[in-house]
Amino acid sequence: MARNNFQYEKRQRELDKKRKADDKAKRKLEPKNDVDADGNVIAQDSDSDRTSEEPAPAALPASPA
Repeated sequence: MARNNFQYEKRQRELDKKRKADDKAKRKLEPKNDVDADGNVIAQDSDSDRTSEEPAPAALPASPA
């Protein structure tokens, strides 16, 4: 009768656990994006990235027509 290879099964569980931990760490490093009801990604535009030394983008003047 064949015997189970417990070392192989244990190694596979360990690899799955490590892969899952790596995926979780990778997700934490990625920027957060929201998804709307249609499944479209909504990127968040945060003003926290802009420092006080950078001027805000100026609005274009209206062209006389």
